[in-house]
Amino acid sequence: MPTTLPTTASPAPWRNALVGLLIALSLLAGLGLRQPNPADEPRFVLAARSMVESGQWLLPHRGSELYAEKPPVFMWLQAGAYQLTHDWTTAFLLPSLLAALAVLWLVRDLGRRLWHPRIGDLAALAVFSTLQFGLMAKRAHIDMVLLAMTTLSLWGLLRHLLLGPHWRAWWLGAFAAGVGTVTKGVGFLPLLVLLPWALHARLHGRAWPASRGDGWRWAATLPMFIAGTAVWLLPLALALWRSDDPSLQAYAREILLRQTATRYTAAWHHVQPAWYYLRVIALLWLPGSLLLPALFPGWWRRLRRGDARQWLLLGWSVLVLLFFSVSPGKRELYILPILPAACLAAAPLLAGLLRRPWPRRLLLGYVVFLAVAALVVAFGPWLPRDALRRDLDAGVVQQLKFGLIALGIGLGVIAAWARTRRAALGVVLATVVLWSVYGLVFAPALDASSSAAGLMQRVGQRIGPDAQLGMVAWREQNLLQADRPVTEFGFKADWATQWAKAGPWVAEQPTRRWLFVLREALPACVDRAQVVAIGQSNRNQWLLVPGTAWHAGCHATQEGTTAGADDNDD
Repeated sequence: MPTTLPTTASPAPWRNALVGLLIALSLLAGLGLRQPNPADEPRFVLAARSMVESGQWLLPHRGSELYAEKPPVFMWLQAGAYQLTHDWTTAFLLPSLLAALAVLWLVRDLGRRLWHPRIGDLAALAVFSTLQFGLMAKRAHIDMVLLAMTTLSLWGLLRHLLLGPHWRAWWLGAFAAGVGTVTKGVGFLPLLVLLPWALHARLHGRAWPASRGDGWRWAATLPMFIAGTAVWLLPLALALWRSDDPSLQAYAREILLRQTATRYTAAWHHVQPAWYYLRVIALLWLPGSLLLPALFPGWWRRLRRGDARQWLLLGWSVLVLLFFSVSPGKRELYILPILPAACLAAAPLLAGLLRRPWPRRLLLGYVVFLAVAALVVAFGPWLPRDALRRDLDAGVVQQLKFGLIALGIGLGVIAAWARTRRAALGVVLATVVLWSVYGLVFAPALDASSSAAGLMQRVGQRIGPDAQLGMVAWREQNLLQADRPVTEFGFKADWATQWAKAGPWVAEQPTRRWLFVLREALPACVDRAQVVAIGQSNRNQWLLVPGTAWHAGCHATQEGTTAGADDNDD
């Protein structure tokens, strides 16, 4: 719901093309310049890499264990991208970036069909300008691909319900909802749009977009949805039917029951109050959330007039917000699917709203605030303090400072050029600069620390090229960034169980084998005089334990584990 250009007149085609090019370049900026960063990215790339290396694509693995927290669809896309690019630093981000561009196109096209070409442009620019959209487009998370699926589903369903009948679009929407469901369990949510449509039809006497003999077409909705889910569930069902492997049965129970229904009704992490998403909207949907108070009256007038477009877009958005608010487990990215619908609902009101001075002043103030904040952080005490806490070297600090200064100056120039009259366009350009600097400067500068690449490089140098490496209490980024094959002893197993396996392993060849260990997981009985403190990464201290430092009878007594719930890492 952020803002865009404040006029209703369509700009020249060359300007549309230029803005589109700038948006695409800003989202792609930095592609291939960083490694996967915690919390979620390394585990997905580990699973995708194991698919490519093993040729077994049905069951994702995290090291030696099955990874049963998420379906493999997103990992399939990453593995497929690697098959095309042969470069993991490019492939792991490519699905999210392409999904983000697809979302913008779908929003633009639907807005043009429902209202006017200019409204479609406004809606797409509104989505792009939202902070949360850019943050997720720059991350290799499942949620941007899920957003593309839910937006495609809404695109098809709304074309039928509002502009139809258009059965092929309707069936495509149902199919996309099915694919979205096996991408991440909530992909079925677009089908809830039937509820506000039914209520609108009842209150305003509007007929459904159907004709005599269309019963079989409506009946085909469920098969099309099931066909979408079958891209993963069918091969999984065949594997279960052909095999009685208990690990496969446990995998199916975990992902189909505990990670769906139980995760929603009795969440065991990320527990937040019911009003949590109001705070998310206020902060992560900036700058559009600044205009929400002015949008509500316009929405209310259109709802009272019976505007079916607003009934469906806003009604569905409220239903999804309530759906996620009811569950005790909440994360800010869960409500991302609402964003395109909310921007489409806001777009018809934006042009008129931005003719008023005060909304433009708010937007200009937002750009000025970002510029000032960047410069304050660059020259204030916070950057050196954070660098010390994260063990960043002076070169990285200088890169970050350069990036902040460049960002602050760039945003300041945009604010000075845009002033109040062109404040909305200034927001779009400021967003382009923000994500360009993030991709080209900030993310690469922090990469060695955030991805653990620097730490694992030091590990390889310290133990030498001929040594064998084992891991206890490890994180996914450590395994991913290791420079050699690694022996690990489980990810979800507690530390005592891992040590019970690691000790005999390292004792077999004590002069050649080393253990990479989280400091808190080190048993007291290990000869600490031989232990090497190898460094810090992701707010953890890591140690190297040579095989000669362990002796028979030394066992860990800690019952801790580094394995938390999915999406709850560093």
